[in-house]
Parts: sequence; C-alpha cells; structure tokens
Amino acid sequence: MVRDSVRNFVESEFMPVVVEHHRAGTFPSELIPKMGELGMLGAGFEGYGCAGLNNVAYGLILQELERGDSGLRSFVSVQGSLCMYPIYTYGTEEQKEHYLPRMATGECIGCFGLTEPDFGSNPGGMITRAVEDGDSYILNGVKMWITNGSVADVAIVWAKLNGEIRGFLVDKGTPGFTTRDVKNKFSLRVSVTSELIFEDCRIPKSNILPNIKGLKGPLSCLTQARYGIAWGGVGAAQAVFDEALRYAKNRVQFSRPIAGYQLVQEKLVWIANEITKGQLLVWKLAKMKDKGTMNFTQVSLAKRNNVWMALEAARLARDILGANGITDEYQTGRHMCNLESVKTYEGTHDIHTLIIGQHLTGLAAYE
Repeated sequence: MVRDSVRNFVESEFMPVVVEHHRAGTFPSELIPKMGELGMLGAGFEGYGCAGLNNVAYGLILQELERGDSGLRSFVSVQGSLCMYPIYTYGTEEQKEHYLPRMATGECIGCFGLTEPDFGSNPGGMITRAVEDGDSYILNGVKMWITNGSVADVAIVWAKLNGEIRGFLVDKGTPGFTTRDVKNKFSLRVSVTSELIFEDCRIPKSNILPNIKGLKGPLSCLTQARYGIAWGGVGAAQAVFDEALRYAKNRVQFSRPIAGYQLVQEKLVWIANEITKGQLLVWKLAKMKDKGTMNFTQVSLAKRNNVWMALEAARLARDILGANGITDEYQTGRHMCNLESVKTYEGTHDIHTLIIGQHLTGLAAYE
C-alpha cells in the first residue's frame, strides 16, 4: 500500500512537472505539503506527527521517489534522515516539540551542514568553529554542497567547539547566516544545492544538540541517509529499465523490434538481474535495521552496490535508447546524470570501498 500510494503520487503529481523543473533547475516546492500529508517526512519515527512505519515501508517510499528523480528522494532523505533524525535522537524534548511536528508536515524544512569546500571525505578536518560567548555560541565557517540550503528553515550545522565536533540548530534569518545557491549543475537539477556561510553567527546555547559529541553524531545521520540511498538506487534502476524495455519493444530496425536482438536482450537481462539482487540486499538490510542488528559497514556495502548498479543500468538503458537517450523527452539521461552525483555524495564509491576494506582486513587505508 505504501509503495503504491507513493508511486501514484510520483506518477500523477511529479512526473508531469519534472521536465519543466529539470530545465529550470528548480525543485517543485508546491509538492512538499502533499508529501507531508502522505507521511513521507520522517516516516520511520514514532510520535511528533510522524508515520511510525517500519524500515521496509520507509525504504519503499525512497525507492518510489527516486524512481521519479534523485532530487525528489534527496529532499525526503535530507528532511528525515539528516535533519529530523539528529533532533529526534540527540535533541532535547523542547527541541523535538519545537521542530519535529512542523518538519513532519513540511511546514519547516531542514538542511544538514557537514561538508565544507575543502573537507568532504574527511569531515573530521572541518574548520567551521563555534566559541562560547556568554549565553550564546558564535559560529564562523562555510559549508558546501548542502541540499535544501537556501530554502531550509533550520540548518543542522556541525562545528568544532573546544576542538570537539558538536551539532547546532541554526534558524533561517539568524544574523550572520547567509546562503548562496550552486547554479549551472549538470546533475541533480531538480534539487536546491547551496553554500552556507557563517560570519559571527550568534545562536542561543539552547540550540546545541546536547546528547552527542564527536564525529559519531554526523556519521550516524549519514548511516540513516545512506540506507535510504540504497533503496533509492533500486528505484532509479527500475525507471530506466522500464523505459528501455518499452522502447526496445517498439523500436523497429531491420526486420523486427530491437528487443528481439541478442545484444539488446543481454543488456535488459543484466539490468533486471541486478535490480533483483539490489532489492534483496535492501530488503535484508531493512529487516536487520528493524531488529537493531544493522551496522554502518553493511549500509556502505548496500549504498555502494546499488548506486553503482543503477548508474550502470542507466548507461545501458541510454545505449538501448540510442540518440533519443540524450534528450529530455526520455528520463534515462536525467537519471544517468543524477546518479553520477549520488555515487559521489554521502560517501563516495571509493570511500565506501575503504570502509568495507577496513572491516574485512582490520586495516584503515584512508591515508
């Protein structure tokens, strides 16, 4: 039921406008209240107006959203896994009551400020700093490649306080907090990507997340988001497979539809085979997450595999579509470009390789 309701939403409300927004480089913000109404925002949390779904249902939401576009799934992932999760897990009851109900409806939008211009794969090297000043903290620094940055009502900002990484809630409009959007993107065009700038930004001490210290805080949020990306990759692969299969059955060359030729069938079979394996991988991961036995290395494996699989599927589907695959009359090219970013963000393919490698060998190979 969850899968079907989200698929219907994507097909009826998002797909008719996605080309327009992709060309303009804008996000369909008019759909946010409907996503809140359907329970997509923070769907896995209990209370505070959230749907309280299990992890299979939550994963299927993200699968279906990315079947539409990676930017649509990114919005929901950031809202739930990167913004609501740290407040829900590490915040005070006052912070939860203030933010979470409004975030569940989409009235309040969040963003997650970890990556910096010079520190992506090595977030512990961040230079954004917070210092105490009476009953306030003063933030200085820059965050980069932040989804929802300029439209967010609250930013979850990670900064070093006395040399230790802490999380801070910075409300839109706070003096000293400005944003600047990243323009002219080839990828994730149906998504707002921004730079966050903090210049003597003063926030009250009540805006610190009190129940977490160190890099474990932001990394635990990324584990939640990477879990959703693994499901999303399946959805993107399903979208390009469906389009390539339809096209191949209707496109006639020489004596018959190209779907009747061995080379095309081999491509379609590869995609279907990999989608099936990817589905089984995230289904098993969801069951483990529900039981509390999932760990971050398993999430890295799933994210790494399923995004790679989806990108390869998109490239093969584009090949089946021929020249038509580079026009936005078809969605495969849009997914292919989006997945280049998804392969890079929230842990690059290579970083996830090293996470798994360290788990297997006991030796860290980051430096």
